[in-house]
Amino acid sequence: MEFVLIAIVFGLATGAIGAMKGSSFPIWFLVGLALPGVGIIAALFMRREREEPRRTCPECGNVLPLSDQVCMRCGHDLDFPDEVAAAR
Repeated sequence: MEFVLIAIVFGLATGAIGAMKGSSFPIWFLVGLALPGVGIIAALFMRREREEPRRTCPECGNVLPLSDQVCMRCGHDLDFPDEVAAAR
């Protein structure tokens, strides 16, 4: 019974951390529930999606993450940009 309570507490904490970093609460809750210690560590080291640098596609104007090498809208190959757009 104690393990179930500990797993639920870790699941809630992991879900809250994941939600604060811009990800899905239910998915991180399940990760924390299934892997109580490992899940919370993974959530702590996850990058923040909202603060990721972004850039604009020169062909279609789509704003996408800096790490993308191909525009998902028009398929244009992207070089490393001179300017970085503001994060969302």
